[in-house]
Amino acid sequence: MKNYDAIVIGAGHAGCEAGLALARLGHNTLLLTISLDAVAFLACNPSIGGTAKGQLVSEIDALGGEMGVNADKTLLQIRMLNGGKGPAVQSLRAQTDKVEYHNEMKKTIESTPNLQLRQGEAVAVEVCENGEHIVTTALGEQYHAKAVVFATGVYLKSQIIIGDYVKDSGPNGFSNAQKLSDSLKKLGIKLLRFKTGTPARVNGRSIDYSQLEVQKGEENIQNFSYMTSRKPKNRAVCYLTYTNEKTHQIIRDNLQRAPMYSGLIKGVGPRYCPSIETKIVRFADKDRHQLFLEPEALSTQEVYIQGFSTSMPVDVQEAMIHSVKGLENAEIMRDSYAIEYDCIEPTQLLPTLELKTIKGLFFAGQINGTSGYEEAGAQGLIAGINASQYIKGEKQIVLSRSDGYIGVLIDDIVTKGTNEPYRMMTSRAEYRLFLRQDNADLRLTEIGRKVGLVSDKRWKIFTRKKKKLEEIFALLSTKYRAEEVADFYAQNGESLPKESVTARDMLKRSNIDAFKLNEYFGLFKNFTYEIINEMNIMVKYEGYLKQQKEEIEKFKKNETTLIPADFDYRKYHGLRLEAVEKLEEIRPLSLGQASRISGVSPADIAVLGVLIRKDT
Repeated sequence: MKNYDAIVIGAGHAGCEAGLALARLGHNTLLLTISLDAVAFLACNPSIGGTAKGQLVSEIDALGGEMGVNADKTLLQIRMLNGGKGPAVQSLRAQTDKVEYHNEMKKTIESTPNLQLRQGEAVAVEVCENGEHIVTTALGEQYHAKAVVFATGVYLKSQIIIGDYVKDSGPNGFSNAQKLSDSLKKLGIKLLRFKTGTPARVNGRSIDYSQLEVQKGEENIQNFSYMTSRKPKNRAVCYLTYTNEKTHQIIRDNLQRAPMYSGLIKGVGPRYCPSIETKIVRFADKDRHQLFLEPEALSTQEVYIQGFSTSMPVDVQEAMIHSVKGLENAEIMRDSYAIEYDCIEPTQLLPTLELKTIKGLFFAGQINGTSGYEEAGAQGLIAGINASQYIKGEKQIVLSRSDGYIGVLIDDIVTKGTNEPYRMMTSRAEYRLFLRQDNADLRLTEIGRKVGLVSDKRWKIFTRKKKKLEEIFALLSTKYRAEEVADFYAQNGESLPKESVTARDMLKRSNIDAFKLNEYFGLFKNFTYEIINEMNIMVKYEGYLKQQKEEIEKFKKNETTLIPADFDYRKYHGLRLEAVEKLEEIRPLSLGQASRISGVSPADIAVLGVLIRKDT
């Protein structure tokens, strides 16, 4: 038997972050994967980021994680989504090179001290009397560790479904994990059955790009990682096309052959990323749906059709694709498929992602009922950090909803649970103006430094940024006479001032921003785009940010009212029976978390607050 401090099962996006965090924090760590070819594999869309997901990537980066660094290394195209809207909903999205992303992350893992990458299928986990754990592989090897992180993705008893064809398989033809689900059940863990899917890939040489709309990237834009010094460089373009009435009729004519409607698929699919046949049924009034054609990598002709996920039989898939403008002669290289898999009921976890019933077992990623690489990476990082804290016997960290999107994500799944694959969205974050893409480092880097994951190099970059922000804010008091700004105001459609104004005064004007101010007066010429942009947002939204910070302070009062771990809800009168049952099941850590449990009313919270004060 081989001994480790920690074992991470699965080397997808959650497993990579967990393994790297544990190793970088000084723990001898084993990273087990069914296939070395599946390390950080982009099984669905070869992209990182997106609405709300871009915030998650920057938060992973701010805490000392790897996803943002790797995305910057391998991006093909980058854009800021919702750029025409307010900063609260703006999110970076990068099309990445699928082959390079896997290779670069694998290279990073292989070169990280304390981390051993090993191919092998975990089939059982045994809890020892001394509180430590034994992981057994299909080949009979046994590994011993104090902490285990489960990051198995969609591989547990997974099945690929295309029409009436069903195969026991992981994504992209990788082997699945047939036995680990049974081991989890023996530990008393409740499992769910979810479903997701991926579109077909077609040969780029067979696409008529002349009929499609070009989607270019942006050049003057921030990176995902604060560690990346060079500007993002777009190396490829994407294209936009649409389904049409012919496409929709093909789908309607063949609905009885769709596994989702024939009853072959039992698992629950993602509401916010439905198959194309579900879209046609659910949105029957729409005459077309957007499809994005995105390159998988520079080393292949494979092109991903975003928005065209389906589990239809292959002959129907081909007819559907050939009905679309620009794809009339497209050659399918990989068929679209649905995949069903086991995951756990996430309310069985603490907000630290540790299992409530067994110490030292942590869960991260799609095994927790979430979807998406970014959601997985965020959980993997927190699980890795907290597994480290557990090994060291130190207090584990809990990010609150006011700390970041990571806090919202974890709080949602462990407090409310999920009856479908959970996807992060900006609308889920009540403090989203404060939790922006641009300020993730200001919110979280100090936390990462405290746990030991933020390197000296990263800390130096962070402290330099804080100093630069102080310097640029000092320049806002620079005064200009009315005649000096008259032409500038006129150019931007603003009424002329009657007396001298400061740079801050000018930024308060609707039609003036820091970039226009800098272009005209050169006031911020010694500062980077990122610094100017962040200052601009902070000044423009100063009033709203102040209001949101006041709301956060109120929120924190309930969050800091802790509930004793052994609090007996049944002991007291005044709480409704439904509330007692829900509180007993979830065992919230604080009054704030209790207030977000479905079935617990504001009146229950008021009573509970009084009871906690009495009991303590």
